[in-house]
Amino acid sequence: MAVIHKIGRRKTAVARVYVSEGTGKITVNKRTFENYFTTPTLRYKVMQPMSMTDNAEAFDVTVNVYGGGVTGQAEAVRMAIARAMCVVNEENRLVLKPEGLLTRDPRMVERKKFGQKKARKRFQFSKR
Repeated sequence: MAVIHKIGRRKTAVARVYVSEGTGKITVNKRTFENYFTTPTLRYKVMQPMSMTDNAEAFDVTVNVYGGGVTGQAEAVRMAIARAMCVVNEENRLVLKPEGLLTRDPRMVERKKFGQKKARKRFQFSKR
């Protein structure tokens, strides 16, 4: 099996994932998976597509991720791994699609408007 390359995005985070046959080792930005994603919630999010398709120990995953925060990066990696699992076996799509792992989350940060403090917050109004 050749190396599978997929991209996942969330907010401003972009994750490039390279999946190859192996023992289940995950490397994120040349660091170990446990070292990069420190909380159990983030680790669960990243491992979700692998565990749902019973491929947690079947493939080695190398990830390059940049932009955004830690949660956005974890969800971008999750999406990329889910896309790669669909290439590995088409039947995995039936498992991942209902969970929403293959859907790109379109929510982005709203831009700041001029004459205001933030996107929606206004400056204090003074009647007199």
